[in-house]
Amino acid sequence: MTVTLSDVAREAGVSLATASRAINGSANRTVRPELRERVLAAAARLRYSPDANAQAMARGRTTALGLIVHDIADPYFSTIASGVTAAAERAGLVVTLASTDRDAGRELAFVELMQRQRARAIIVAGGRHDDDAANRALADALVEYRSRGGGAAAVGQPLLGVDTVVIENRSATAELVRQLHGRGYRRFAVLAGPTAHLTAHERLDGFRTSLDDLGTPLDPDLVIPCAFTRDGGYEAMEQLIARGVVGRAGTGSGGSGQPVEAVFAVNDVMAVGAMAAARAAGLDVPGDVAIAGFDDIITLRDITPSLTTIRLPLADIGAMVTELALAPDNDAPRLVPVDGEVILRDSTPPLA
Repeated sequence: MTVTLSDVAREAGVSLATASRAINGSANRTVRPELRERVLAAAARLRYSPDANAQAMARGRTTALGLIVHDIADPYFSTIASGVTAAAERAGLVVTLASTDRDAGRELAFVELMQRQRARAIIVAGGRHDDDAANRALADALVEYRSRGGGAAAVGQPLLGVDTVVIENRSATAELVRQLHGRGYRRFAVLAGPTAHLTAHERLDGFRTSLDDLGTPLDPDLVIPCAFTRDGGYEAMEQLIARGVVGRAGTGSGGSGQPVEAVFAVNDVMAVGAMAAARAAGLDVPGDVAIAGFDDIITLRDITPSLTTIRLPLADIGAMVTELALAPDNDAPRLVPVDGEVILRDSTPPLA
């Protein structure tokens, strides 16, 4: 026969409410030590097993941590998620994941779900879009969530009013330009991602500004907007090839009489798509065109040729943002900057 909490209360000679507070805890009520010891002794005699959900509800929070990402199929987000999961496990929490496909409405719905389920904290991972209304609505929802005792933190732009791990996109791409310039590259094209995606915009801005500083400005006609995906990179590279901008020497250019020497994709999966498009067109990478990316996705490190990129410690970022989400409230949002490290590989060899 299953032993219930009512059985424990009768055995201990206390009310059901007192037995619940003694075993499950309470967000705002305590039990005298002698009563708690009596209840626990009765529970032990009856071999009572407390219900985890009842404990969570009594304490005002569960052992769940909500993680919102744009696309779990993207290795960038899955690697961050691995870091979040490892840190959550160390804290005795279980991660509930939502992959929103960059739908702001789904982000809000997930925050509301976590509120109803009394999750311990919520993490929002991914660059924001240039959409003030959507960003403000999510920020308001997170403020409401925190006002009811939940924790919240983000990875990306510091626009949500919560502790944030801020990726230093501009400085990282500026350093990439300096190192590629040092290898002899002067004529670039950029696969720039969506125009309203703030992470893509920051990476393009850092790249363009650094080229200006070096006296080799980026031709605006060689900046190709595209989806922030492998297929987006493939299609954008196809555009460059069709225009004669990318190809063997003498096939065409962006107005200089010479072809582009290197293509920078604002993330690694787009760079892989660009490589595939180049090969499909019969071009050699890096013999006919060099390619670089951003993120240093672990699963892509074994591609051929090995990809020049900017390394982000993605799993560490997941651990950092989890610690922020679980930390006590602060008067002002804490911002933790993370810079990238340029990794030069075979896809961008020195030019003769």
